[in-house]
Parts: sequence; C-alpha cells; structure tokens
Amino acid sequence: MKKYGWQLVLGLSLVALSTALYLLHFACFGDLHHILIYLVGDIAFVPVEVLLVTLIIHRLLSVREHRSMLQKLNMVIGAFFSEVGTTLLRKIAAFDPQPDRFREDFQKVQDWSDAEFASRAGRLVLDDLEIDASRSDLVDLGAFLASKRDFLLRLLENPNLLEHDRFTNLLWAVFHLTEELEKREDFSTLPKTDLKHLAGDIRRAYGRILIEWLAYMRHLKHDYPYLFSLAARTNPLEPSASAVVE
Repeated sequence: MKKYGWQLVLGLSLVALSTALYLLHFACFGDLHHILIYLVGDIAFVPVEVLLVTLIIHRLLSVREHRSMLQKLNMVIGAFFSEVGTTLLRKIAAFDPQPDRFREDFQKVQDWSDAEFASRAGRLVLDDLEIDASRSDLVDLGAFLASKRDFLLRLLENPNLLEHDRFTNLLWAVFHLTEELEKREDFSTLPKTDLKHLAGDIRRAYGRILIEWLAYMRHLKHDYPYLFSLAARTNPLEPSASAVVE
C-alpha cells in the first residue's frame, strides 16, 4: 500500500479538486443541466482517449523505441563480428573434418535473396555440425580467444543485450570455450575423451556463431550495402575470399 501511497493521494486530490470546481460552477451559475451535459460528454470521451493514448500512440512509441534498440544492438553485433566473430568463425571452421560438404551452403552470400538467407538458417541443424578437436591448432584458438576476453566482457556489459537472448547465448558459448582452453596447459597430451569434450564446446560456439552470422549478413544487405559488400568479399567460410575487388 505504501508503494502506491503518493499515487492514491494524488488521485483523490484531483477528484476532490474537480468536484470543488463543479460545485463552484453550480454556485455561480446554478445550471446543473449544463454541468451534466459536459460531465457526461467528458466521461463518454474517456474510452476513446484511452484507445488513442494507451493503444495507438503508446504502441507507435514502443515500435519506434524497439527499432532504435535493435539498431543499437546490431551495432554491438557488428562490433563483435568485426573484432572477434569473423576471425573466430574462420578458425573454428578449420576444425570441421569435412569443410567442403558444409561450407558450400554458405558461399556466394552476395547473390542471396531474403528467401535464401531464411532457407540457409532453416536448414542449419546444429547437431549435424562435425568438429574434430585434433584437426587444427587448439593453442592458436585459445590464444586468440584469450586476447579478446576484455572486449567480450565489455560486450556483456551492454544493457541492450538483455533484449537479444540468441546473441547473449552466443557470447556465453564463446566465453565457456575460452575458459575450457585456458584451463589446459598442454594440448599435445590430451586424451581422446577430453578432445571429444572440447569438440562439443567448439561445436556449440560454431553453431551459435553461424546462426548469428546469417542474421547479421541479412541485416547488412538490407541496411548497409557497402558494409555487406566487404563482409561478403571476406566471407570466413569461403577459402578463396579476398577483400580485393576484382
């Protein structure tokens, strides 16, 4: 009750003030009929006012605020891929034992339509991803992630991430992989069971980055074609990718 104390007092005060003004009007002019006409008219307009303010105007403002928040969030996601994500995706893809079988679906993104972006995302089954932890350099992967720890921590501090569970889960998967790799001192002596465990951690991060990368590329194509052009030319899943325009 104390939580809403001041609102209750304010509400009763406003009702009392309105009543006092109506009584003053009646005392001055003695025209109850006139008072009732305007009183009923004002009350009749209240539902329409509620409709306009709470449903229509509030909805428009909420949509505008949501778009602004998504714009800021896309800037955060862009910073992630620019600083960490693109290189990390390329390094993790090196652990795929059958890279050609999988990468074919993620090449030539500059020619994709919206339907193709949606189709690729729909066909991506994370359980089908294959990772062999002994195929590439775990030391290099661990060193790269360790060098980006501070940057990733700053991303997690961004309040806009609270609105994007998928990207937050991506960051947690990358953080977990970073910690797993940091806890191991000698990768050359790891048993097969531990390599299998690390493969699962890498696969988790791999899948989440792929999903977010597709969404990010689609966003760039719509809103920032010049950024999309560079991102497509440096596609981390295309072995022959180059920033050089030919």
